[in-house]
Amino acid sequence: MLENSDSIVAQLGRNRIFIATATSWITAQVLKVVIGVLRQGRFNFKWLVSSGGMPSSHVAMSMCLTVSIGLYYGFDSGLFAIALGFAVITMFDAQGVRWHSGKQAEALNRILEDIYSKKGIQEAPLKQLIGHTPVEVYAGGALGIVMAILFYRGTS
Repeated sequence: MLENSDSIVAQLGRNRIFIATATSWITAQVLKVVIGVLRQGRFNFKWLVSSGGMPSSHVAMSMCLTVSIGLYYGFDSGLFAIALGFAVITMFDAQGVRWHSGKQAEALNRILEDIYSKKGIQEAPLKQLIGHTPVEVYAGGALGIVMAILFYRGTS
């Protein structure tokens, strides 16, 4: 229960699971930028705020949350089971549905490019990088697990 002197921000500041989860997401986003700079030799602000790329920040966050709940409340708890279910859905979505949507966008962009070159329909290109490859999903999962363990050990 929230006491008058205890703000929501103060409670979140003490919540190790929240801090670990947020840190894993931020770390994954920063790693996307670092990997992008190393691969392309330039900085692109979109890498910091967009979806897709290596590692998956959604998966890092969901796996960190899941493992943290397991470590703090037990891997036999109902909370862990719920978090695991959502983590699996997140991983499936990141690798499957969103990745295939990106491939469809790529194909549609090629069609639009062909039509545009013949002075037909002029449509803005669709976002192609919205999903993840299996390697990006696994890397995000590994990052989330490592972050959960590091934050848990920090309290022991």
